[in-house]
Amino acid sequence: MILVSTQIVVQAVREALSAARLATYEGATGRKGDEDISALTLYAWNAQVSGALLAPLHLCEVVVRNAVANAIEAQYGARWPWSPGFERSLPDPRTGYSPLKDLQNARRGAGSAGKVIPELKFVFWQKMFTSRYDGRLWGPHLLRVLPNLQKGKAIGQLRQEIYNELEQIRKLRNRIAHHEPIFTRNLQDDFHKICSLVESRCSVSAAWLAQNQMALSLIQAKP
Repeated sequence: MILVSTQIVVQAVREALSAARLATYEGATGRKGDEDISALTLYAWNAQVSGALLAPLHLCEVVVRNAVANAIEAQYGARWPWSPGFERSLPDPRTGYSPLKDLQNARRGAGSAGKVIPELKFVFWQKMFTSRYDGRLWGPHLLRVLPNLQKGKAIGQLRQEIYNELEQIRKLRNRIAHHEPIFTRNLQDDFHKICSLVESRCSVSAAWLAQNQMALSLIQAKP
């Protein structure tokens, strides 16, 4: 077995990852020289916890989009992706993300709503939780598709809280997808938001998520 010095490991990994990428971690740990392994330790932990959060994020996204799709179908029918009425409800800004164009792209070549749903971006489902849908979707359907939301609050308030939680989760998801640092985030709160959204749809599924995840122990073991 060939023993490699800590200095060689630090220098080699730093070169492989790039000095610019590792600089964020070196700054956070206060790198003290070429034999200081703390930045690599933090980098490895960041990668591990990012991977561990993918399963809860996956479950949360699927649960939320199915809840939204259920509400849309109740309003526009089983063929809602092709409903002219639903199309007209979608904004189509000249710049930035367009829910209408996203829908049109997602349904191209699809034969059913079930084939369209997974093709729509995460942000599409988040954008459905804006005030423009309070009357046509969330007034009639929010507490039916998300039955465990806190009772006694106005529909608009509940819908806005969901939007805000999805914004927090979307930012986490995007940072993980682009291999960016997440070690400065409140990851316990991120995880709580993920579980809360799943629980709003199904408490049994939220408990199952909690039993089948490795993120919390890694979060708590942050170096």
